[in-house]
Amino acid sequence: MSSGHLFVVSAPSGTGKTTMLANVMATVNNLAFSISHTTREPRSGEMDGVDYHFVTRERFRSMIEDGLFLEYADVHGNYYGTSSDSVLAQLRQGVDVVLDIDTQGAAILQDSQAVGGPVSFIFIAPPSLEELESRLRGRGTESEEKIKLRLKNAEIEMQAVERYDYLLVNRQIEEAVEVLRSIIIAERAKERRDVSGKPVKFICCAGI
Repeated sequence: MSSGHLFVVSAPSGTGKTTMLANVMATVNNLAFSISHTTREPRSGEMDGVDYHFVTRERFRSMIEDGLFLEYADVHGNYYGTSSDSVLAQLRQGVDVVLDIDTQGAAILQDSQAVGGPVSFIFIAPPSLEELESRLRGRGTESEEKIKLRLKNAEIEMQAVERYDYLLVNRQIEEAVEVLRSIIIAERAKERRDVSGKPVKFICCAGI
């Protein structure tokens, strides 16, 4: 059995990544979503073991010491990490896995050989930082301090774009979902054709 394909997806907060991934996961077969561990508090409606594995900082540090993470990072003052056993087991079974992580975690995977199989790195960006600020304020759930922090982090995260295989600009959510779905399907087809090489590919959604 061939190894599954790992799709690593990163995006600044407020870009629409969560909505896009939910749509893609519901419509693409043989695609699993990796549930990350985090030390942050659950948000309204989130469930342990469904959205995240919520753990204490002490438990997270213990897992780091035991080498249980494929990657981990400190994001906005909270730890996030990906369990090695969970992801690698699914990949060995031929299941394609989507990994939703920030650019710090993606950089660790880009610099390591831990996965061993095919990996595609996808960055989802807003049309502009001004549009991102508008979306964050439109949520009505963030304090002014949090909005400024997220915008500052977004500027830093977008500097990592050149290390990704795909840049997908989310101007219109439905079209962005279709492009993301197409990327996954195309990468699967490329694996079947055994095409080697991984040039950087930039994809922008329509709807300007």
